[in-house]
Amino acid sequence: MSLPTTMRAARITAHGGPEVIEVADVPLPAPAEGEVLVEVGAVALNNTDLWTREGAYGRPDDARARSGWRGPIEFPRIQGADVAGHVAKVGAGVDPGLAGRRVVVDPAIYDGEEPDANPVGLMGSERDGGYAQYVTARVDRVHDVTASPLTDDQLASLPTAYGTALGMIERGRLRAGETVLVSGASGGVGLAAVQIARARGARVVAISSGPKTGAVRDAGADEVVDRAEPVVGQVRAAAPEGIDVVLDVVAGDLVGDGLPLLREGGRWVVAGALGGYEVTFDVRRLYLHNAQVIGSAMHTPTHFALLMDLARRGEIQPVVAAEFPLDQAALAQEELARRRHVGKLVLHPDGTSAPGGARALAQGI
Repeated sequence: MSLPTTMRAARITAHGGPEVIEVADVPLPAPAEGEVLVEVGAVALNNTDLWTREGAYGRPDDARARSGWRGPIEFPRIQGADVAGHVAKVGAGVDPGLAGRRVVVDPAIYDGEEPDANPVGLMGSERDGGYAQYVTARVDRVHDVTASPLTDDQLASLPTAYGTALGMIERGRLRAGETVLVSGASGGVGLAAVQIARARGARVVAISSGPKTGAVRDAGADEVVDRAEPVVGQVRAAAPEGIDVVLDVVAGDLVGDGLPLLREGGRWVVAGALGGYEVTFDVRRLYLHNAQVIGSAMHTPTHFALLMDLARRGEIQPVVAAEFPLDQAALAQEELARRRHVGKLVLHPDGTSAPGGARALAQGI
């Protein structure tokens, strides 16, 4: 197949609001040795797209400094961590048989080659991502999902949200029969955590807002508490014997207020700070009850391989809220920031979008 010399891409030219997103024709990237070129079928949006664009991650020496996911980033930068598509070309040293295979890209840049390596960078922040018609990736970060029954939109919904959720569940050592509390349950990571925790055999208590509670129940939550009302009392009523594991993307006051909800030996896993990054809690609730607060950034290679096994078997069904053409990347990010939807928003680099998804957003679902 003859490939073009240029491609359409959405990239950020500086830190700032949606106005810094530029859609332009750029040179087609060439796969280096050990890499493949993936033709993007769908790319999902994540909160990290917003925070990278805004420079909202801070630095260890300055919490308010503008920064990408793990430090300063080079501009212009093509955003987009979550890619599903087909291998269009292979680089030197790569099996030619991969060409044409349907794949999902692991977006993490790891600190080593070990199965439990930690992510220290992210596609779309530390390297160009999938808000484009094509993207390059290391062959060992590309997972063949040709046999999966999931759509490209569903597959693209998996890497960051479901990878982060599975990483939280693995690091929190969630077991069948335990009770888990999921914050931000209508968002991408939260809904993924509800689905995977339920599949693991846990009892799921979820925190969401009133209009979205039905969708969260449909995803597998046993109980849903409304974040518009005092949360701790509602959780105590829903789980009077306490919580074994909290999967938290909100943090802020929820940590200090909610830590007493943990049972003996409970684990509070944090993977986000939608409610604020400054946290105060009574440390006695930790050491007197052998509790743990665990930070969880995305996933390891082992976690991602487990996720891809679930995808091949179709054991999880990501919810896609709406689809947008690539040229509407700024509009899609604005919709993501409004948080009116349940599930994932995806971009189509081929320019198509589904009216059904647009209607769902218009209804505020």
